[in-house]
Amino acid sequence: MARSNSEALVFDVFGTVVDWRSSIAIEAQTVLSRHGVELNWNEFADSWRKGYAPAMDKVRTGELPWHNLDDLHRMLLDDLLVDCGVHSICEPDIRQLNQSWHRLTPWPDAVEGLQILKNHFVISTLSNGNFSMLTNMAKFSDLPWDCIISAELAGHYKPDHRTYQTACNLLSLPADKVMMVAAHTGDLEAAKQVGMKTAYVHRPLEFGPNCKVPMPDTKHFDVIAKNFLDLASELQC
Repeated sequence: MARSNSEALVFDVFGTVVDWRSSIAIEAQTVLSRHGVELNWNEFADSWRKGYAPAMDKVRTGELPWHNLDDLHRMLLDDLLVDCGVHSICEPDIRQLNQSWHRLTPWPDAVEGLQILKNHFVISTLSNGNFSMLTNMAKFSDLPWDCIISAELAGHYKPDHRTYQTACNLLSLPADKVMMVAAHTGDLEAAKQVGMKTAYVHRPLEFGPNCKVPMPDTKHFDVIAKNFLDLASELQC
């Protein structure tokens, strides 16, 4: 049913398509070690990411006007550097570090799986990343999107329903012809509420080996897959 009813697949990106944690840890070490900074780099990545949802909530509630994700990451980074006792980093290096979110490495199955899925569906991002970030990431990691849909185009962050509805409208498809693909159950729950199909892809190491993510109930979403190659198989590609 999922295969025959879906014409487009839209993908969460951070954690679902790309391994943000390892990528950010490596970039942080590269940039900050030039200044003699020594930290637990994985914990640095975790701390930076931890501020992501609260920052978006400030935009949702109107506490902050619209800021794209680059802007929110920079606010979080400035505070994080102070919290880590780092005060001597030059502005070009801070900008380079903030841009590391544009250069995230895909999971090993991601590019091959997307190429297979692209032969059968329209494939697009549906991410809270801003348009330029997602474009640069696709270029950097050879992600073969047919198009890029960003929360920036909706002016609302997921899981706001308007973000999912905007994606369907841009694709000129009813919600039940679009499948949301994500490694995060909250994202999929919100997509279900606007009538979209849902595919859960398991990324147990997103938050590191000591924080493995359990597999959800197999009946909760339309498709449950171990990775993108398994997703392609489940969708009869």
